[in-house]
Amino acid sequence: MEKYQNLLVVIDPKTEDQKALKRAIDLAAKTNAKITAFLTIFDFSYEMTTMLSSDEREAMRQSVIKSQEQWINDIIAKLGVEHLNITVKVVWHNRPFESIIEQALAEGCDLVIKGTHEHDKLKSVIFTPTDWHILRKCPLPVLLVKDHSWPKDGNILAAINVGSEDEEHASLNHKITEEALNLANLIDANVHLVNSYPGTPVNIAIEIPEFNASEYNDNMRQHHVDAITKHASTFGIASEALHIEEGLPEDVIDTLSHKLDAELVILGTVGRTGLSAALIGNTAEHVIDRLNCDVLALKPDEFVSPLS
Repeated sequence: MEKYQNLLVVIDPKTEDQKALKRAIDLAAKTNAKITAFLTIFDFSYEMTTMLSSDEREAMRQSVIKSQEQWINDIIAKLGVEHLNITVKVVWHNRPFESIIEQALAEGCDLVIKGTHEHDKLKSVIFTPTDWHILRKCPLPVLLVKDHSWPKDGNILAAINVGSEDEEHASLNHKITEEALNLANLIDANVHLVNSYPGTPVNIAIEIPEFNASEYNDNMRQHHVDAITKHASTFGIASEALHIEEGLPEDVIDTLSHKLDAELVILGTVGRTGLSAALIGNTAEHVIDRLNCDVLALKPDEFVSPLS
C-alpha cells in the first residue's frame, strides 16, 4: 500500500489558485489518497454582535461557513477531479494552526500540505505565523508548497546531519532518507543527500599558533565523507549523489538546491517552542524561506506535539 493515503490540505482563503490542493491532487492521483480540503475562518465582528442572541450569532457563523464550503467546492469542480475522494471541511476557529493540527490528528492524516505566499514586489516567500506554528508543533510531515513544478526525472534533496553520533540524529537521518526514496519512487525523481560540516574555528587558529587549520579541515571533511558514505550505502544511494560541503547548513542546502534545480528539499525540524524557538530557531527554519522549491519538514519519531 502506498504511504500517502490521507492528506490534509490547508486552503488559502485569499486566492483561487490553490497550489497546495493541486499538489495534493497530483499525489492522490498516484496513491488514490483521500484528501480533506480544510479551511479555518474567524471574523471577530461576528463575536461582537451583542444585540443578537447566541443562537442568532451561531446562525450567522454557519451561514459564513456554508458560503466558504460552496466556494471551495466550486474550485474543486473546476479542476475536474470527480474521480478523487475529496472532502471539504470548514471550521470556525480563532487560532488556525491549532485547528489544522487538531484536524490532522483527529482524522489520522499522514501528511499536511500548505501553500506559501510570495511578496508581490520582493518576489520572496513570506511565511506567516501560522506556517511557523505548524512547522514547530505539528507531529506529522508538513509539505510547504511553492511554485516550483515537480517534473519527471527531477531531483529531491535530502538534508541530513551525519556529523552527530547521537541516536536522535541517526534516527532522523534514516527517516529523512527513507522519505526521500519513497517520494522519489512515487514521482519518478532522483535522490541526492547533502551534509554540511563546520570550518576551522577562527578563535582556535588565532589563539594556538601551532594549530594546523588545514589538517583539521581535512580530518573534519573526511569524517563527514566516511559517515555519509556509510549512511548512503545502507540505502543503495550512489556516491555521485552525495554532497559534502563546508559551511552553514542553510547556505549549503540553499546553494545546492539551486544548482540541482531541486523540486523538493526534505529536512528534519526539532520543533522547538517557546523562548528557545525565539532565541535559537533551527536549521530548518533558517533554510526554508530561502528555497525556491517545495519543502517537506519531518519531526523525530519521539516528538510529541504540545497540542496532542
